[in-house]
Amino acid sequence: MTQHQRLLIIDFGSQVTQLIARRLRELNVFCEIKPYQAVGEAGLRADPPQAVILSGGPDSVTRAGSPRAPQALFELGVPVLGICYGQQTMMAQLGGQVEAGHHAEYGRAFVEPAPGHGGDGMFAGLFAAGREEVWMSHGDRVTRLAPGFEVIGTSPNAPFAMIADEARRFYAVQFHPEVHHTPNGRRMLENFVRLAGFTGDWTMAGYRDEAIRRIREQVGDGKVICGLSGGVDSSVAAVLIHEAIGAQLTCVFVDHGLLRQGEADEVVTMFRDHYNIPLVHADESELFLGALDGVSDPEVKRKTIGRLFIDVFQKHAAAVGGAEFLAQGTLYPDVIESVSFTGGPSVTIKSHHNVGGLPEKMGLKLVEPLRELFKDEVRALGRELGLPERFIGRHPFPGPGLAIRCPGEITREKLDILRKADAVFIDQIRRHGLYDEIWQAFVAILPVRTVGVMGDGRTYDFACALRAVTSVDGMTADYYPFTHEFLSETATRIVGEVDGINRVTYDITSKPPGTIEWE
Repeated sequence: MTQHQRLLIIDFGSQVTQLIARRLRELNVFCEIKPYQAVGEAGLRADPPQAVILSGGPDSVTRAGSPRAPQALFELGVPVLGICYGQQTMMAQLGGQVEAGHHAEYGRAFVEPAPGHGGDGMFAGLFAAGREEVWMSHGDRVTRLAPGFEVIGTSPNAPFAMIADEARRFYAVQFHPEVHHTPNGRRMLENFVRLAGFTGDWTMAGYRDEAIRRIREQVGDGKVICGLSGGVDSSVAAVLIHEAIGAQLTCVFVDHGLLRQGEADEVVTMFRDHYNIPLVHADESELFLGALDGVSDPEVKRKTIGRLFIDVFQKHAAAVGGAEFLAQGTLYPDVIESVSFTGGPSVTIKSHHNVGGLPEKMGLKLVEPLRELFKDEVRALGRELGLPERFIGRHPFPGPGLAIRCPGEITREKLDILRKADAVFIDQIRRHGLYDEIWQAFVAILPVRTVGVMGDGRTYDFACALRAVTSVDGMTADYYPFTHEFLSETATRIVGEVDGINRVTYDITSKPPGTIEWE
């Protein structure tokens, strides 16, 4: 995507580096994250970005051998912004000084303007209230500025919390503007990209056109198969590829009998009828449910489903005949994690995780048209492609499906009960206009029967648990604060409409210590 104005983020291992990229993408600025080890001086000079941001990181610049930015970066004549560790390495490399330890500052802090400095340039629009609330997370601090820099703002433990060298367009902050705990952080990033001359040319319409062109160049007249799960990522990838190459694409949808109520019909109808995409509907529910009969261990469930999926997908993909490419919905976070600061698994290993190594096994080449996008951008691309809003806005659904929402042994009876209860819960959420406020919501059927009274008679039926969480990325989550009226109404509907359940509970565990799914 080098035809776009490009901002390079050099990653020193911060837990929130991806947030920098997401904030910039929201400003229609194309950016890419590269670990510091992967940024060479020759490459920088040969293909310089329009601006650079140096991320935070866990190391100390005072340690011998700690990470550094390429020295050539400071000779390119492009704007540079250092954040936290990025500020400290800028100072260390440009002639300033950093002290280790005894200066820790974690959480909320307030930065006040230095004498004679208001909000202008990189910091335009700040200090309207006299000081800025920011989010700090550092142990070391800058104690002497490099030549050419001046202090813009200070905090109790960071005398150089905001600094700038306007002549060279070098800026640095000790705090994290990319997190929402820094209320005016977005404004700072907006100021930086404006000073760097970005015009905001990164749009989904433009990405769609370029992705189609690249797919056509890569595939030529070859055949492509796509493992369609019915989730947002694989669905958007399939529609985009079909727009590029038409009938050269065949989707394989493996129905393992563990889907939500009506889900298989919805997926098949949308792709066959609405988009007229060649689709193999592999109804293998008897195979999967037979293999899972009596299985209660969650890891055995996952491994059984994964193994069977690979076998079934390979069988139906081979029947297509002559396919040279396998399409996947790999996203940018997967790519970043695969070449992480800490030396994670290689791109090849990571990018094949969805199909368990099938590309090597079947001799296929990968087509990954979403590998430069974040999840919210995939949804935006889905809207650009015309996918129904009800479909692209759906909550995440795990690959093992209802198997991990059915603790204990899996039976067809329990799955039928679970599907009906889940449909009622989701209907309730939609009726109350809460669906888009919630990251994920579902019902788990518990491996316990309880005594109840219905119609003056005794019942001995299953208990279920409702689960609904809010989250940004699924890494952490809080339970959704439903009103007691909502929970009472929902429990009444489930018990009254779903045979086999006589007790309803609500799971209020956060992640951590719990997980979002039950298994």
